[in-house]
Amino acid sequence: MFSSSSSSSSTPRWIHDVFINFRGEDSRKTFVSHLYAVLSNTEINTFLDNEKLEKGEDIRNELVESIGVSHISIVVFSKYYAESSWCLNELDKIMECRRTQGQVVLPVFYDVDPSVVRHQKGEFGKALEVSAKSRYIIEEVMSDRELVKKIVEAILPKLDNTSLPITDFPVGLEFHVKQVVQLIKKQPGDVSMVGIWGMGGSGKTTVAKAIYNQIHRTFDCISFIENIREVCEKDSRGHIHLQQQLLSDILKAKEKIHSIALGTTRIQKVLSGKKALVVLDDVTDFQQIKALCGNHKSYGSGSVLIVTTRDVHILKLLKVISVYEMKEMHKNESLELFCWHAFRQASPRGGYSDLSRNVVAYCGGLPLALEVLGSYLFERSKQEWISVLSKLEKILNDEVHEKLRISYDGLKDDMEKDIFLDICCFFIGKDRAYVTEILNGCGFYADIGIAVLIDRSLLKVEKNNKLGMHDLIRDMGREIVRGISAREPGKRSRLWFHEDVHDVLAKNTLLQKLKILNLSHSRHLKSTHDFSKLPNLEKLIMKDCPCLSNVHPSIGDLKNLLLLNLKDCTSLGYFPNEIYHLRSVITLIFSGCSKIDKLDEAIGKMKSLKTLIAANTGIKQVPFSIVRSKSIGYISLCGYEGLSRDIFPSIIWSWMSPTMNSLARIPPFGGLSMSLVSLDIDSKNLGLVHQSPILSSSSKLRSVCVQCHSEIQLKEELRRFLYDLTELETSHASQTSDLSFKSILIGMGSCQIVNETLGKSLSQVLYPSTFYDIDF
Repeated sequence: MFSSSSSSSSTPRWIHDVFINFRGEDSRKTFVSHLYAVLSNTEINTFLDNEKLEKGEDIRNELVESIGVSHISIVVFSKYYAESSWCLNELDKIMECRRTQGQVVLPVFYDVDPSVVRHQKGEFGKALEVSAKSRYIIEEVMSDRELVKKIVEAILPKLDNTSLPITDFPVGLEFHVKQVVQLIKKQPGDVSMVGIWGMGGSGKTTVAKAIYNQIHRTFDCISFIENIREVCEKDSRGHIHLQQQLLSDILKAKEKIHSIALGTTRIQKVLSGKKALVVLDDVTDFQQIKALCGNHKSYGSGSVLIVTTRDVHILKLLKVISVYEMKEMHKNESLELFCWHAFRQASPRGGYSDLSRNVVAYCGGLPLALEVLGSYLFERSKQEWISVLSKLEKILNDEVHEKLRISYDGLKDDMEKDIFLDICCFFIGKDRAYVTEILNGCGFYADIGIAVLIDRSLLKVEKNNKLGMHDLIRDMGREIVRGISAREPGKRSRLWFHEDVHDVLAKNTLLQKLKILNLSHSRHLKSTHDFSKLPNLEKLIMKDCPCLSNVHPSIGDLKNLLLLNLKDCTSLGYFPNEIYHLRSVITLIFSGCSKIDKLDEAIGKMKSLKTLIAANTGIKQVPFSIVRSKSIGYISLCGYEGLSRDIFPSIIWSWMSPTMNSLARIPPFGGLSMSLVSLDIDSKNLGLVHQSPILSSSSKLRSVCVQCHSEIQLKEELRRFLYDLTELETSHASQTSDLSFKSILIGMGSCQIVNETLGKSLSQVLYPSTFYDIDF
């Protein structure tokens, strides 16, 4: 139990700091519940009778006893107070305790004019008389919030001053406090360590203070070190100043420290063997904990260490078992907290209900935003509310932005910041593996980068491995990008807002920093704009633009372009010749462009082209130049049934679907690409393999797909092919030294069934010493 000193000469042992005397029907669920919550969270030990207790002699005795061990009694006079015999009986005891043991009496008039009851007789009148003489009476007309604040201000000087101020509106706070206290109690060992983790503005510090206020009087020494991050960032000697503060709290005297190492040693010595409560607030670096805690295992039995942080990795380094995550507030609690700040009452004022709910929805359950915006909108007109909401759709509130940005600024390197901003602008709701692959492809180390963002409460993984983020964290990141050039979107590093994108494209703005342009699913796009103002573009994606029929010739000016994706642009009938001037392009995709029926020989000028994907197009002839290309490694022309026998000048069918293409025999040709890694062979042409120098010329070949239509043919052709391969490895060793052929894909056509028997028989066909993997 907590206690405080008395003004009485008898010096009684106070069990309660405050006893509240009130009539329940008048004020329990409004003013008194608010008063009790604030007093409790200010660590003023307050007794309030339980409304569920049945009236009777036992409860009466308990109430009378509680009055006798309370330092201060608050008497709440309400409209029908005098009609309650219980209230008047309690008042008798309160006045008795004032006379006999110096109990402080604080009358409060709630929703009643003091003049109405000033001339009452008996103890009722005596209480008013005493309060008037003592100057404790509170009778001014004021809001509940102001009234509660005034009561707390009147009480605190009468008690000790070790409690920390928390908040005027502790909505939902009690739940968090109970949860963390339970974690502390369940901790094994002599020293309990608990971490409170969450995004900025989620209420970590408030909860830590409330816990401190509730339990601190049971410890030998106590210290609450606040704003550790801020102190260490602003002052090079910040760690030392914090060490001095902790020692001052413990020793009740000033200590001068000359170095961090000496300070750590001193703290460890002072706390050794003592039952200590130490709270470290807003920790951003493990070294801060080492400097302030030393070896916490040497603390006395029953000690408690509480750490609040935005970075859960710090708690992992400290080996904290119990981590309490601060999550977003529920809708009802969010609305109540907002209303206390916006209206100074628990619910919206008349006519403001919908507006209030819109603001609350925007805040997403973040206490900081609810408090800041609620206070900002206090006593503003409806039109001003509407204006604020419209502004918030584009620009985050400054105070909220600065608080949330702390986590972004705390990221260790620019790569982590770039990953965060990319996800903010483009990848929320996308699959984690998909995003990781894309960002890794951009030169980022996305696996560790995403993990760091999750640890720091900037990112979370939701259902189905999708990346999620609090809306205000997202807005903070986007505001950072927008702030680079608020008035000229073209100078920003990223564009996501459709109006900004339209603006810069329509005005043909020079976009020096733009690297990726994605115009996919633009249903009404008929012709592209001039690309000459996009000098550093690396990826141009225009998938599923069904009306696109014209690509501007300036596309040839994109000297840094690596990827061009025109998939499913069904109205596109040709490429401008300038496309073939793109010597940096590695991947060209135009599958689904059914009107494109030819590729120009000039495609051979695309010296960096490695991947050509042109499935389901109208192409009937592959240029000789592409076959001779030294860079090409993957070609896809699947899905077209009308291919002529002359589509390839040699047997190069990389990833082609033979079951869909009736091809006659094709004469052998020796100019096959040296870069070919995958070969697809139809049964009709399998016999030609040994006639062609395909294997010797394609030293990078890694897999072959064999297509047959019967078991007998498959066995025969496979044996023949493997024999040729073995002969090649034996007689052309110098030419095939780089050949690492380990995969055979066998396709039996759409109507064939490959069973175990066939698999076994094929295994018998292969030489016993072979090590090929066979896939059906």
